[in-house]
Amino acid sequence: MRSPGASLGLAGLCLGLPLIGLAALAQNTPALVSERLSPAPLASLPPSPPPIGLPLLQDQPSCPALQRRIEALAGSEAGVWSITVADPEGRLLADLNGRRPRVPASNQKLLSTAFALDRLGPDYRLNTQLWRLADGSFRLTGEGDPDLALPQLQRFARLALGGGGDRGSRPSIVRLQLAEEPAPAWWPAGWHPDDRTTAYGAPITRLALTSNAIQSAVPDPPSRLSLLLRRALQQQGGQARLSVVSARSPLPEAAVLVHQEPSAPMHNLLSLANTESHNFTAEVLLRQGAGTWDLPEARLRLQRWLTEQGLPMEGVVVADGSGLDRANRLTSRFLAALLLRMSQHPYAPAYVASMAVAGRRGTLRHLFIGTAIEGRVFAKTGTLTGVRSISGILQTDDGPRYVSAISNGAGSPNATIGAVLGNVMNVGLCRSSPP
Repeated sequence: MRSPGASLGLAGLCLGLPLIGLAALAQNTPALVSERLSPAPLASLPPSPPPIGLPLLQDQPSCPALQRRIEALAGSEAGVWSITVADPEGRLLADLNGRRPRVPASNQKLLSTAFALDRLGPDYRLNTQLWRLADGSFRLTGEGDPDLALPQLQRFARLALGGGGDRGSRPSIVRLQLAEEPAPAWWPAGWHPDDRTTAYGAPITRLALTSNAIQSAVPDPPSRLSLLLRRALQQQGGQARLSVVSARSPLPEAAVLVHQEPSAPMHNLLSLANTESHNFTAEVLLRQGAGTWDLPEARLRLQRWLTEQGLPMEGVVVADGSGLDRANRLTSRFLAALLLRMSQHPYAPAYVASMAVAGRRGTLRHLFIGTAIEGRVFAKTGTLTGVRSISGILQTDDGPRYVSAISNGAGSPNATIGAVLGNVMNVGLCRSSPP
């Protein structure tokens, strides 16, 4: 089963989790304005902590009892599994094929959301903006707000019809440019054609009403947007002359910001991507975090950032921001290291709170109910045909454990994952292990 899309009704709950400490490791309101608004400089954000990586003993798991249990659980299917478990002190408790690159499915979203949170901060919002140009026409620009909908569109139409606050006469015909990405960039190149017709595979555009999805993907977002804008203007007694321009072309110097519609804040966007596994939102966060909507360049910037964090990059391939592209490759050691890194981050609570919770919410809400791990696993799941993955934090009686398990071809992956997590929860297996 391919990775499903997500409902946009969830408004991402913040669990208010405390910052998880780590021991030392080896290596706004919409308003009429008369000038452009500039984003907050990155220098205003808290400094990133120093890079960390996996422990020096990464080739020698330090908990033999847990290692044997995991090997036994994988059994004859050991070759299709990669499983890594680490503790707060940075010890590698268990590891099975942890260096082997796998197709991660939606575990890929852990990279995009970490990157965007670090680069943009927890209060960042995506803005859709209406600009008045010097010749009296307007331009609508956007940053991919996944919740952009008809009420916001109607407000833009009303303001444009009213001249954008200009004291001049009300225009009978509104000339409006829609700034959008070129059609070849709407989907990552590796997305299967069949996926592109589904709601979870909707095109990634800057001006995306309801994330470019209804029951299925909207095949031509600018055409749909133009139609709805014309209707909104006609309902208010106006007419429209619409055109599409490249979103990569800069605004004219004399452009004046008339109005902007902000998205929900970053913690909601993170939850939509990680808790509900919303592909569109994850792709937008990758692009915004990178500061470019050119996907090849955004991927390079993400990989550079990951390398700067001291993470084990051997075998890692970034193809998209959501995990729908089967060219992605991650290792379980890399994902465990990323979780360790983000647990030390100043924004760690927002990152952890964005994840699904076993038996409680998101993609884990129906799993592990009535078990010892219900409510104690905060994780990102991943599902593609033949792929099942989970990476996250298990809260044990001895503190958090950072777990990543990826299967490419397992017969009963959910049962194995549940058994692995249950054994990690049994902290007695490792209490007698040497530090």
